[in-house]
Amino acid sequence: MENNTILVIDDDRNILAIIEMYLRKEGYNVACGERGDDALQLFRKVQPALVVLDVMLPGLDGWEVLSKLRAESGVPVIMLTAKGDTLDRVQGLDLGADDYIVKPFDAKELLARIKAVLRRSAAPESERAIAFEGLSVSLDHYSVILDGKQVEMPPKEIELLFFLAAREGKVFTREQLLEQVWGFDFFGDSRTVDVHVKRIREKLGERDAWQIKTVWGVGYKFEACK
Repeated sequence: MENNTILVIDDDRNILAIIEMYLRKEGYNVACGERGDDALQLFRKVQPALVVLDVMLPGLDGWEVLSKLRAESGVPVIMLTAKGDTLDRVQGLDLGADDYIVKPFDAKELLARIKAVLRRSAAPESERAIAFEGLSVSLDHYSVILDGKQVEMPPKEIELLFFLAAREGKVFTREQLLEQVWGFDFFGDSRTVDVHVKRIREKLGERDAWQIKTVWGVGYKFEACK
């Protein structure tokens, strides 16, 4: 693999040692940090393929680190935390985390999730950006450009918009969108999808050339006018 470095940020040295051992046995390079305020500097230095990020960190907490990472990169991030509360999970995924695993965890499960996230993120560049009349969406830059101007959206809104737009014309149920955009084991309320679609529509406005349509009794689709 071209880039096989995993950056692991956790203030528990025992956990760092266990994760590092398993990853190195699988052939990955590993960089480790113990503080949130060191994470960004390490990230820029090693340019990892994926970040495993604890929430409870000295300095900046994991949410702050994730937010700053997403401002400059779409690199996959798996949140690692002792908090199993659904609200924490939703917060992490809405900020742009790709997966979420709760301590105590099985190192083999973490390894499996790392491999799964890396597979999902390995799409060619041409498949990570899409454009319609006046609109372009990029997962590499986590950006939405509307009529030449950037539209501010949190990562999960961008991912939902991209997912629908990249499959123009196809209808998805709320449950399918939760599974595909929020993660295979996300167990949130399906109204989460409705809220995100509403916010995207408000930010993009009404368009004749394309729109996210509600398919009553089913779900949503992105439709471009022919």
